[in-house]
Amino acid sequence: MGNLLITWAPLLPLPVLAGMGALGMLVLALGLLAPRPGHPAPGLALRALAVAGILVALANPSLILEDREALSDIGLVIVDRSQSQSIGDRMAQTERALTELRDWAADRDNLELRVIDAPRVNGDAGRPAAGLRDGTHLFTALEHALADIPRERFAGALLITDGRIHDAPADVAKLNLTGPVHTLVTGAREQGDRRLTIVQSPGFGIVGDEVRLTLRIDEPRAVQARQAQITIRRDGEARGRTTLVPVGVDHAIDMIVDRGGPSVFEITVGEGEQELTLANNRAVVTINGIRDRLRVLLVSGAPHPGERTWRNLLKADPSVDLVHFTILRPPDKQDGTPVRELSLIAFPYRELFELKLNDFDLIIFDRYQRMGILPSVYLRNIANYVQSGGALLEATGPEITPAASLYRTALAAVLPGEPTGDLIEAPFTADVNATGRRHPVTAHLTGLPAVPGDSPNWGRWFRQIDARPKSGTVVMEGANERPLLILDRVGEGRVGQFLSDHIWLWARGYEGGGPHNELLRRLAHWLMKEPELEEDRLTSFVRGDTIEITRRSLTPDPAPVVVTSPTGKESQIVLDELGDGRALGQIAVSAPGIYHFDDGTRTTVAGVGTINPIEFADVTATDLLLRPTAASTGGGVTWLSDNGTPDLRYNRAGRAQADTPSGGGSARWLAFQRNEASAVRGVRNVPFLPTLLLLIVIGGLLVGAWRRESR
Repeated sequence: MGNLLITWAPLLPLPVLAGMGALGMLVLALGLLAPRPGHPAPGLALRALAVAGILVALANPSLILEDREALSDIGLVIVDRSQSQSIGDRMAQTERALTELRDWAADRDNLELRVIDAPRVNGDAGRPAAGLRDGTHLFTALEHALADIPRERFAGALLITDGRIHDAPADVAKLNLTGPVHTLVTGAREQGDRRLTIVQSPGFGIVGDEVRLTLRIDEPRAVQARQAQITIRRDGEARGRTTLVPVGVDHAIDMIVDRGGPSVFEITVGEGEQELTLANNRAVVTINGIRDRLRVLLVSGAPHPGERTWRNLLKADPSVDLVHFTILRPPDKQDGTPVRELSLIAFPYRELFELKLNDFDLIIFDRYQRMGILPSVYLRNIANYVQSGGALLEATGPEITPAASLYRTALAAVLPGEPTGDLIEAPFTADVNATGRRHPVTAHLTGLPAVPGDSPNWGRWFRQIDARPKSGTVVMEGANERPLLILDRVGEGRVGQFLSDHIWLWARGYEGGGPHNELLRRLAHWLMKEPELEEDRLTSFVRGDTIEITRRSLTPDPAPVVVTSPTGKESQIVLDELGDGRALGQIAVSAPGIYHFDDGTRTTVAGVGTINPIEFADVTATDLLLRPTAASTGGGVTWLSDNGTPDLRYNRAGRAQADTPSGGGSARWLAFQRNEASAVRGVRNVPFLPTLLLLIVIGGLLVGAWRRESR
């Protein structure tokens, strides 16, 4: 393929050539006036040709012969491989259309078809690109592909998608497209779907208060129900709270935050009459529980050195409101002291244990015994308080006998250990048993040896109250391996029982002391249900594109964890035991959404990326978002469910590139644009007239003019 051009390379500057031309015109004009006006001199025409020849020779014309090679046109096929494309037979439609496109393009020598998957996966780490996390970005992929294509070779783009894109341009002209943009829509026109949307969710809430969650349920108008049932589960619990909510409107639900730390609420709505996927029938909301003020009631049965340990620990925490009463003189003691001198205030047992009992987060009885001060009806109130979700800690002392023990009251229903009446007064070192090494309250205490059986590096104690554990879990042992600390769950509440009053020796640093603050703080937080101290729990934590699964249990558990991905695919992972009550595992993820974990007895959920991804906000197929682009670029839109892949053509630029039926119907044919672009491979420069020939012609003209005039 060649192209012929004429170029000029004047031998003299253009002003000089222009002056010479003007001078020649003047001489020729004088020739018109002589010898008589109206009768030009003989040979004037030949002179004019000679002058023109001289000027042409000085302008130095040449011929440029270009050797050109035809370039192929490049058509782009952007394939939507987002999660919504996995619904139904959309991917099957996509693959069929893609195969037919490739077969058609293979028969066109001058058309190169480039297929781009969107979203892409970055590198070999399997980490998803941004488009995977915040929607479908087909036009972003189109712009990146156009950066590598000369615009004169762009034959057009064809998008294969369900139409749910999230980067449709507001102004198509800014894309500077030189070819049509067509769309093949997957899915079906009339498919409907029920979906759950979280309109507003609180990020945190005060423990004990209600927080308001606003949600909305939408479904096709043709089958829209008046109400739908939703289920709310917290932290993967097997059963949750169910309620009916209206469909098609925003609805507010009040939830109580009853514990500190993050709580994961999973909200699901039942299957609708029309469903494309159940992935958008559920959502996850994480609410961080914040304790405003911890209200602790400490009742000391008698003044003793350990009383200061409890008080210092609780007073050192600015978030704790401590109410402390010490029984200085039991009612049965008669020594003639005037009543007005016995105490500063009367013990307000009715106000504390009846009117405001439920306002306390924790009740501590420190060396308290039956002494007739607290009526039995109030002790029954405390038992009910624990079973309803309260927390109770009893720290016994030497005065506790079987008859004087709180175990002989209504509190026997909640206390885990029954005192035998034996008082052990001998030096011993408090130790954490095998179960305690797996319990979050006592695991990894400072000074606890790594090897079980080795003696802890703690100071000794000298007194312990013997008791028979009837329930709960013994986590620490004292003299003769007798129970020292027993923890138990009672109803909705929790109970701890410390069978010695000598922890104050650790606080005083006796024989090096011990981790009294660490132990008592963990114990108090476990009693108040802090999630980090749960001893039987399955949790999951998202770190980038990895989910860490942690199982806490008091006994080794070899059960594998079943992982359910947002698409419903199940897999298993075996956790590695660490020996301290924890078993850990990791999985790599590449898709956003809600992941479920279940080991048979425990469950948990985790949200990756956007917890309620925009990709599932609406999964119905549509052509409305892409028709403006097609109209602006001369492209067409076709539903594959109508008649399959349309007729494909390869039309010259300037002609129609798509059949565009009225009324939003499917285009019967689509075309890529033939640009006929080419590239210069070589150039030859040839003189327009040989110099010798040009001189002979000019000389011949001048001789001819002279001869005419000489006659």
